[in-house]
Amino acid sequence: MSVAKPLTQVQPFLDRNTETWSYVVYDREGGAAAVVDAVLEFDPASGRTGTAGAEAIAAFVREKNLTVEWVLETHAHADHLSAAPFIRERLGGKTAIGEEIRQVQSTFREVFNLERGFLADGSQFDHLFCDGETFNVGGLQARVIYVPGHTPADMAWLIGDALFVGDTLFMPDVGSSRCDFPGGDAKALYRSAQKLLALPEETRMFMCHDYPPSGEREHLCETTVGAQKRDNIHLRDGITEAEFVAMRTERDATLAMPSLIIPSIQVNIRAGQMPPPEDNGTVYLKVPINKL
Repeated sequence: MSVAKPLTQVQPFLDRNTETWSYVVYDREGGAAAVVDAVLEFDPASGRTGTAGAEAIAAFVREKNLTVEWVLETHAHADHLSAAPFIRERLGGKTAIGEEIRQVQSTFREVFNLERGFLADGSQFDHLFCDGETFNVGGLQARVIYVPGHTPADMAWLIGDALFVGDTLFMPDVGSSRCDFPGGDAKALYRSAQKLLALPEETRMFMCHDYPPSGEREHLCETTVGAQKRDNIHLRDGITEAEFVAMRTERDATLAMPSLIIPSIQVNIRAGQMPPPEDNGTVYLKVPINKL
């Protein structure tokens, strides 16, 4: 007896420098697709960008003869630059993020003293999703789940039977994401995780990052709701909100800032676009001193 394929087809791509997973999500070969959390390489020493990962995504889309309908961001990432503009230009699709991106934009517009023309209204994206909103990826039905905590603007995308959680949860042996960025909140993250863990246990769950315990295993991108409820070291069944908040707060106090947070945020709140060039034609990113 043949085994039916899962409803949602998912192709992962790993950027090893930032340990970030990007995805092409599609209904069938020759059908429709969404790209989730595409990565633009960035070398902070030289300020040079690269598109090798995004080109691999584009090659896969063309190989499968897919039509990209959406270019989705789970949140404004602090550890890598978004390749959404590259994907949109090469493959089409509408860029989208959660509507609370406006709050993140407003916060970091002040941190970086951005140009007057920068609007904290989300208009840099083609669409801002709200909690519970539905959309389609070809024949796949998708639902938006608002999961604040890591940042105020995190969204999870439930596309068919596949759930893309961003930084809300990691693999069970890694746990959960930090909550100490501006607007982060450990209580909110706990409650967001409970929303996701209330889904059917067989729901496939796809990570945005994986940080394997040293030397113990290779990078992984997929688990299930059931496995998280049973084994997640921070959020398994039986761990209370108070216990989680205490653990998360103590742990976050020991963490250094991500190495790419300063360039990443400036670019990602613009839907992956660079700041406008200055009068010499060169694009610059700012470094706020003693601010973060």
